[in-house]
This record gives sequence, structure tokens and C-alpha cells, in this order.
Amino acid sequence: MWTITTLEDLHSLYGEPAPASLSKVADRLTPLYTRWIEASRFCIVSTVAEEGTDASPRGDDGPVARIADPKTILIPDWRGNNRLDTLRNLVRDPRISLMFMITGEKNVVRVNGQAVVSKDPALLESFEQRGKHPATVIVIDVGEVYFQCAKAIMRSGLWGQEPIEGVPTAGDLIAEMTKGRAGGREYDATYEKNAKERMW
Repeated sequence: MWTITTLEDLHSLYGEPAPASLSKVADRLTPLYTRWIEASRFCIVSTVAEEGTDASPRGDDGPVARIADPKTILIPDWRGNNRLDTLRNLVRDPRISLMFMITGEKNVVRVNGQAVVSKDPALLESFEQRGKHPATVIVIDVGEVYFQCAKAIMRSGLWGQEPIEGVPTAGDLIAEMTKGRAGGREYDATYEKNAKERMW
């Protein structure tokens, strides 16, 4: 009874879109959207396939993405956990969405488009970091780009909050899921050191 099942029902609960929310959308990277993305060291990559959806963080110690041209964004796939959720989805379904964030900034820049996963040797070579190369590069064809209004980050106080006490650690979560066979304090104590040796 209370579930919304039609667009008419949904739209009846909200007003018209604010004019700025429509005029801010571009079909390619403008000079200012390019500057924003080039300043971002962190983004969320969302993909979809038959099994469902996936959202995965990407980060780097410089720009997280490279702008090849106003319609093309490149993101190297550096070492992770080898689940390959994002890449598996893209091989089967090219749809992709990205949210580029910058520390301290309340806005977020969003990109929707289509992508392929490339193993082009020259492209991999161009992303060399500390003598290492990504296994693949995600090549995104930009369909639309726009900024998200600041209300969500303002409401959450994302950049200004003190650490929240009692948040489970990665070691806690692994221990819970393995009934104590793995994870725990040792995992947490050694993770950062081990990760620094396997960043790229």
C-alpha cells in the first residue's frame, strides 16, 4: 500500500527540478569540470551486471583519473583484492557511473557513461608508478557530467567530524565472518604496513 510503483505516484510527492539542476549538466568535460576531476584523488565507481550492482572506491596519491580528451576519462586499476567486481561487470555491461570527491569540498562531480577495460601495453606503460604498471585501465566514454549539490555532505558533516568511537575495524569484520579463524587485532595491527608495500 505504501510502496511507490509508478512514476506518476513518485513525481506527485516532489516538486519540479530546480532549474540549476538541469542547466549544470554537460555531455562532455568542460574546462571547469576537467579541473575538478584532475584535482580529485578519490572517486566511487559504480557498475551493473546480471547479478546486480557494484560500487567500488578508487584512490591515488595524485589525480585518481586522467583526462584524455573532453569525452574520455582513464582510470588505472591498481592492486586491490582481486575480486574484480567492477571489471567483471564492465566486460559484460559497459554502463558506468563515477562520483569524484575532493577533501574539504562539499560538492561532488558525477559522470555517467560507458566504459571498456583495456590491456593496451602503451596505455599501461603510460601509468607507471614506482616502476609498476596497472594490470588494466578503465576507459570511460563520457555521456554526461554534472555536480551534485552540497546538501548531503553538509548534512553528514563528512569533512569536519571527530572520529566515531566503537566503529568495527576490518579485522573485526573478518573475524565475525570467519567465526574468528581470521582477522582480529593482528590483521588490523599489520594491515597498513602490508598495504603500503602493495599499493601499486
